[in-house]
Amino acid sequence: MAAPPARGVMESVQRKRVVIVDDSRSLRAWLRLVIEQDPRLAVVGEAASAYEAREVIKQTRPDVLTLDIEMPGMNGLEFLDRLMRLRPMPVVMISGATRNHTAATVQALSLGAVDYILKPTASNDEAAQLLIARRVYSAACSTVQPRTHPQTIARETTGMYRTGPMPIVLIGASTGGVAALETVLGALDPEGPPVVVVQHMPGPFLVSFANQLNRKLAQDVGLAVAAEDLWPGQVRLAPAEGTQTHVNRKGSQWSCRFAPPAEDTLHCPSVDALFASAAQHGRDVIAVILTGLGHDGADGMLRLRDKGAATLGQDQASSVVYGMPRAAFERGAVQKQLHVSGIGAAVNDAVNTWRRNNRREGVI
Repeated sequence: MAAPPARGVMESVQRKRVVIVDDSRSLRAWLRLVIEQDPRLAVVGEAASAYEAREVIKQTRPDVLTLDIEMPGMNGLEFLDRLMRLRPMPVVMISGATRNHTAATVQALSLGAVDYILKPTASNDEAAQLLIARRVYSAACSTVQPRTHPQTIARETTGMYRTGPMPIVLIGASTGGVAALETVLGALDPEGPPVVVVQHMPGPFLVSFANQLNRKLAQDVGLAVAAEDLWPGQVRLAPAEGTQTHVNRKGSQWSCRFAPPAEDTLHCPSVDALFASAAQHGRDVIAVILTGLGHDGADGMLRLRDKGAATLGQDQASSVVYGMPRAAFERGAVQKQLHVSGIGAAVNDAVNTWRRNNRREGVI
């Protein structure tokens, strides 16, 4: 990853304005030092509480806010909820690695936070500091989306595919993906084919995210398990345990399997790895690429499209970070770009098209 531009190069470019909200004076000081290592960023204000933050935001009009989850008085989640309703703006949560913190961080991402940063365990880790500054800058350049509330449908499946062939839905997402996935999955037919998802996120956060989705949605949501058969109404998230999640088909039955990551892989789990694992069955795959930084999934989606898969991408207007969908679109891997609010319906349409085509051919 390239280093940020030298400060001299940035003289004619207005730096992104950052406000730090944290009740710890020492952490505020540390974050200021870390953030201002990047010449594209300038810390324009600090606040020790949500109440102070409201005034600082009014006075400084920042491009991005860093926000602690635990604060006296109004906590970070309560403040974020109000902020995203009254004055939506890019927010990066500052999180610990405890179970309570991971669950709260996932909730914050669902409420509209763009990204999160783990509180430091080694304050002198220069590589980690540089990554934090880059993530804050990326958040400052992101597009904040209006909050949506996926419709909750009663859990019920008819098992229409259980005795024969069925397609599979594969989804990849990264930055901004929590809210996008809730929107897309909430619009899917709860009796539809199985869904396997790669969301870039550390393992403990994925556990919390899967639990949150399982509470909110009509589908049966959980982490993928090796050799687990996949059935209609199921959503499985690739775990982050040092292995890649692939899908396999034996006869008409889809299942998950794990594989060691390649030495040169940038992501584990990887969207490219998931998509590529299904390429030989492309005609029976519906693939979706959602908001995210970078280009993971673009090559795998192109392989799927070349093999006859239906491929959908989130458009720029609705992407928090239009990186992964853009890379896939520019490679020619995406058949159709859509606003995130229309992707679920498009997946349902693709499933119905698959069903009609296979009935004509006598497959089902």
